[in-house]
Amino acid sequence: MKDKMTPIERATAIARGEMADRLPCNPNVANGVARIYGCRISEFNHSARIIADAQIASYRRFGYDGVRIFTDLFPWAEAMGAKINFPADNTADLAAPALEDIGQIDSLESADPYKDGRLPIHIEAMKYLIDELGEEVSCAGGLVGPFTNAFFLLGIEKMSKLFFTNPEDVHRACQVSLETCIRYAQAIIDLGLTPTISEPMSSCTIVGPKHFREFGEPYLKKLVQYITSKGKPVTMHICGKTDKIWEDIVAMGVAGFSVDNVVNLQKCKEQIGDRVKILGHVDPSAVMYAGTPADVREAVINCVQQAWDSPKGYVIMSGCSLPVETPLRNIEAMMDAAREIGYPIDPEKLNSMLGSS
Repeated sequence: MKDKMTPIERATAIARGEMADRLPCNPNVANGVARIYGCRISEFNHSARIIADAQIASYRRFGYDGVRIFTDLFPWAEAMGAKINFPADNTADLAAPALEDIGQIDSLESADPYKDGRLPIHIEAMKYLIDELGEEVSCAGGLVGPFTNAFFLLGIEKMSKLFFTNPEDVHRACQVSLETCIRYAQAIIDLGLTPTISEPMSSCTIVGPKHFREFGEPYLKKLVQYITSKGKPVTMHICGKTDKIWEDIVAMGVAGFSVDNVVNLQKCKEQIGDRVKILGHVDPSAVMYAGTPADVREAVINCVQQAWDSPKGYVIMSGCSLPVETPLRNIEAMMDAAREIGYPIDPEKLNSMLGSS
């Protein structure tokens, strides 16, 4: 099946209440683009051209509705002194936080996105991306939020203990992280792309709502407000369970909220869908990675049934980044299911499609 509109044409039509060919759909292929382009993931660490070309190749193959420069969770912490493991052909991981001695916390400085670590490579990749695709699909620069980045500066276990023993150190790490995030977000905006925020450590699966509101929310809210003050809408993703902080997220002023597959999608729509666009939430592991194309089709239909009528809009999406080795046929199945469903949504057609799965 082929699309009849570009992603920008589709988004514009839907926003105006006009006919479109289908709902927006984004499988969030992430570093799996290396498999489509034919390179090793480690090549992303030193080549802006390869990062961009891999994203472009994946978009050209599948035709999804958003393209983003984002390789892993750690470029910002790395640029501020954290040590990172770089596997030959897999996603980077944290080797050591920026600070071994919390007593040196005043030595932390915000990163310069044009000079430090891999950040300049990502910025250069964004230039290639928007030059190639900017007329037809929304192009984004991804960044982690200040709360998550602070964990990588101090160490996850140490920061969790500091909630109780020295909260001022937590605030210091979050503040300097915020400064880095704002500088990087401004660089994204200056290129004409839209920043998107990933905040996995804000998950209620990891941090309770009380500590999120005390340490995470103030800095995350400032980042969202900074981006929106520049005329850019913010889409945010938080992994795991988030229902206890939905109202907090909406109050920040985000335009879109991407939810994990453990979230009750219908409940999310009913509670906050009148104030924020909902994105999600096909299971990236059990369905997209380990399932069959028929499983993917059924999961997409189920998600659309739950959320297609969300007042502020709905985007079909995976619940998180896809595993690198996700079968390409399953990504194709996700896109084809969206095309088969079409737009405007016909609930009777959805029911009949589910019956034929």
